[in-house]
Amino acid sequence: MAGSESHYILDLPKFDKPVKVLIVVSPYYKDIADNMVAGAVAELEKAGAAHEIIEVPGALEVPTAISMAHRMSNYDGYVALGCVIRGETTHYDTVCNDSSRGMTLLGLQGACIGNGILTVENRKQAEVRADPADQNKGGGAAAAALHLIALGRRWGNETRGVGFKPMGEFQIAEGTTKA
Repeated sequence: MAGSESHYILDLPKFDKPVKVLIVVSPYYKDIADNMVAGAVAELEKAGAAHEIIEVPGALEVPTAISMAHRMSNYDGYVALGCVIRGETTHYDTVCNDSSRGMTLLGLQGACIGNGILTVENRKQAEVRADPADQNKGGGAAAAALHLIALGRRWGNETRGVGFKPMGEFQIAEGTTKA
């Protein structure tokens, strides 16, 4: 059982400038979501990060809400929280895969997301993972977001000219430019 293994946990990053994080939570299983939010908030406060919390109906809406906030707001990072418990149909697989895929794609586009959406076989597994005094997956998701924010800030000012330059001004001949 994974709960009996020990894991190495990185120290929280330190920040010179304020950090603002959006927690997006699906309270479909309210008690589990509340425990995950408590763990995430405690971790963010430990790092001195400001946070806001919004609720969405289900795990499938979490990536959409994060995408909207990433495009239209000024958050440094995001914590995705929720729980999907296996049922009798294949809907479980769809919700797990699509919510995870949505967050992965957002992350690859530059959003700093800590994914704390639990995908479990039963309620007991969810309760153990959500409990801040046990596996604290909400706190782990917040820590992941903070680490990605720190990496983004570390590399955000790189000016090595990596990749392609957008077309605009380009050189036609020595000393001549055209827009």
